[in-house]
Amino acid sequence: MDRTELVARAVSVKEAPTALKGGSLGVFDIVFFVIAAAAPLAVVAGAAPLAFRLGGVGAPGAYLFSGLVYILCAAGLTAFASHVRNAGAFYAFVGSGLGRPPAAGAAIIALVSYALICFGFYGFFGYYAASSMRELFGIELHWSVYALFAIAIIAVLGYRQITVGARILGVLMVAEVAILAILAIAVLATEGTTHFSVEPFAPNRVFDLTSGGMFVLALGAFLGFESTAIYSEEAKNPKRTIPRATYIAVGFLALFYAFVTWVAVAALGVDGLTEVSLSDTFQGMYFMLADSYLGPWATIAMNVLMVTSLFAATLAFHNATSRYLFALGRDRIAPRRFGATHPRFGSPHRASLAVSVGAIVPVLITVVLSGDPYLHLLLWTNGVGIVGIVFLQLLCMVAVLRYFWKDRRGHGAFRVVIAPALGAIGLTIGLWLMLVNFELLTGIQGWMNGALVGPLLILGIAGVVWAIRAKKRDPGTYGGIGQGTRTITVPSEDN
Repeated sequence: MDRTELVARAVSVKEAPTALKGGSLGVFDIVFFVIAAAAPLAVVAGAAPLAFRLGGVGAPGAYLFSGLVYILCAAGLTAFASHVRNAGAFYAFVGSGLGRPPAAGAAIIALVSYALICFGFYGFFGYYAASSMRELFGIELHWSVYALFAIAIIAVLGYRQITVGARILGVLMVAEVAILAILAIAVLATEGTTHFSVEPFAPNRVFDLTSGGMFVLALGAFLGFESTAIYSEEAKNPKRTIPRATYIAVGFLALFYAFVTWVAVAALGVDGLTEVSLSDTFQGMYFMLADSYLGPWATIAMNVLMVTSLFAATLAFHNATSRYLFALGRDRIAPRRFGATHPRFGSPHRASLAVSVGAIVPVLITVVLSGDPYLHLLLWTNGVGIVGIVFLQLLCMVAVLRYFWKDRRGHGAFRVVIAPALGAIGLTIGLWLMLVNFELLTGIQGWMNGALVGPLLILGIAGVVWAIRAKKRDPGTYGGIGQGTRTITVPSEDN
């Protein structure tokens, strides 16, 4: 390649558009992304039985308490988002509240954490799709075939305009919520008040000394709630859209999880639920309830919707990961080519494709090493990723407090001081419970848990050190850390 070609390429990269398409997402588009990322059917049918097994009948109260913690966090984050608009929400918030070096460390932790969760969900999707296709249709295909197929489909959706993905997520999310709502109505209509009990919400049931593992799952059920702020650059009227979307999503999930898990108690009774949760078949609790109260068709529907639920969650985490990589590329922490957007779709197409290509690697490694897509690819990656995200949520609460401490910028004291402080306390407790019970997230014991989490901390420290050195060696790059908010978004076009 001669010098002229090199100059041409450099100019093309420099002039590539770096603004996401503004005004393309409404309140419910963003709500769909958040709820889809939470994967409500997977949480209820897949994780809630384990929450009952680990913490007893207090699981509904744990979900409700966790939702309250995140509502408190949302108060501060949405206030922050009205002043800081950036596709790399955690990273930008930490930068504005705590400074550029911590922001660089947070950026790397956020990108790696979201990527790990996204990659792990491909394994979960492949595992469950292979199992469902074998049981329902007798089709025998290796799990990696389904995982690679999902990577290909999501690569196309991530490349195109984000509203395409929002519509798909909306349809899938409504379907999985609907089947659980129908089951709940059937249980209540059949049982009446026979097993009604407030015991699942009693403090002594919820905050038992042995409930740590239950809170790992309850807090993890709200993973991705902060992603409303990730879409602030693409939202219509973000100062109103982001807070509304956040409160609707978190409030809905808290009430929905608490209600649907309480319905299991209403169906089985306190003693009956305890017996089922301690049995060898506890994981099939909700499928058993669906078959008993709705019939075999409901079990089939739930199996199919579990697959679509996992697909929707994977797409949502892909979108979040892509936008973090885009934000870091735009601010020159990652290669600048990732900070460009598609001239037609306004999507972070290069970052999206990079995430899709990256997802292939852990899938192939798991296959080559004969690993298990659930025990290894999902649990190991998601265990580390969840800890990373909760740590960043806590760091953001500290950033909110520092940002608004001397000047509340027109916001009330409760929203930007009291609520974030209470949220930080709740997250601190949650993070401690996660680390103490980390083997529940990874499925392994001993020193390997430290070996999994340790590199994430090292990468974060490396980001801080890099930023400190960049302050002297490359002031331009240092000055741009967390400053993607200065970019003017592209107005939406009428089609």
